[in-house]
Amino acid sequence: IHYYLIDIFEKKNETMSTSGIQLKSDTNGGIATSGGITVRELTRLERIGAHSHIRGLGLDDSLDPRRGGSQGMVGQAAARKAVGVIYRMIKEGKIGGRAILLAGKPGTGKTAIAMGLAQQLGEDTPFTTMSGSEVFSLEMSKTEALTQALRKSIGVQILEETEVMEGEVVEIQIDTAFSSGENKKTSKGGMEKTGRLTLCTTDMETVYDLGTKMIDALSKEKITAGDVITIDKASGKITKLGRSFSRSRDYDAMGSQTRFVQCPEGELQKRKEVVHNVSLHEIDVINSRQQGFLALFAGDTGEIKSEVREQIDAKVMEWKEEGRAKIIPGVLFIDEVHMLDMECFSFLNRALESDMAPILVIATNRGIAKIRGTEYKSPHGIPLDLLDRLMIVSTEPYTLEEIRKILNVRCEEEDVEMADDALEL
Repeated sequence: IHYYLIDIFEKKNETMSTSGIQLKSDTNGGIATSGGITVRELTRLERIGAHSHIRGLGLDDSLDPRRGGSQGMVGQAAARKAVGVIYRMIKEGKIGGRAILLAGKPGTGKTAIAMGLAQQLGEDTPFTTMSGSEVFSLEMSKTEALTQALRKSIGVQILEETEVMEGEVVEIQIDTAFSSGENKKTSKGGMEKTGRLTLCTTDMETVYDLGTKMIDALSKEKITAGDVITIDKASGKITKLGRSFSRSRDYDAMGSQTRFVQCPEGELQKRKEVVHNVSLHEIDVINSRQQGFLALFAGDTGEIKSEVREQIDAKVMEWKEEGRAKIIPGVLFIDEVHMLDMECFSFLNRALESDMAPILVIATNRGIAKIRGTEYKSPHGIPLDLLDRLMIVSTEPYTLEEIRKILNVRCEEEDVEMADDALEL
């Protein structure tokens, strides 16, 4: 079947080349037509959500809110500054096991502030978002759903030292010879490849002999003279870092993806520290399923035994004491927290006392409300014992001018134009 498809493709190419087809460019929506053939330009579709315009908290270095809708944030200056202080403490690792409540009327930017905090923290700090009603809709117990959400919000940086060779490729010389005897059976087509690789740094230059596997790896990565590469001595993996600045004028034109780097300094062989970022939940899934890390892609992780988690926690703490791992408390954001019941609140209250607890950020738009499943009334629908632990950040209703700015920001995000009369309406 494979060869048959190739044959059809080659015949199709021959037909197109002999027929002398010419595409006529047309200005009608980026469409080119030619005798029954239509070619359309593909445009990349971007998903636009309710908070896709949020890029951060919009604060300066002294944590004062910038004016003019910086990073998509408008208004709520006091709330943004308070969350900015929390952000600074999270980045410096001075806060953990704490809970923050974003309280305010509907439509006052509580979720927007939480999304701004997530964007500000970046990819290195885990940030998990969930709604209070999700806990009851999942096919697992309430405490298991909250446990998985909490452990998704705790990152582990695993440090690993490896020996690598890093340098600029001066020359690649590959010799091909006919193999004889037993080697003829193992090599492709009776051809045997040998070669030499010359690497250099600013201080030294060394020539290495290459085997067949290394030659194939260099060909696969399309390594040429002038590239700066690293070779992992343990696995033999080759990584292309970019082109050397000394070879920047080799060609008149370069692609936009071409990256130029400095020639490495010092010794060719170095010890490098590789950092792997994972969450505790990912480690749980890998160790509790027979298919290992493939279970992460299956989606249905199911309930995980507490014994597995205890063993993983003990191992992670052991790595931390040895200096091989670093625990990063992330953020768990629960929106519409008044949808949780007494059992969930009691579990969260206990979870915040754990050694490895993330920062809990919850949001609600309720005032005095009944706690779900009980007849007790409490502020925000949250039990008083948990409410005493919370740092409350309140949001105020937007003014007319701030609403106008938000509409302008959304118009820019969605690439639409709105007349002044429509803004006033």
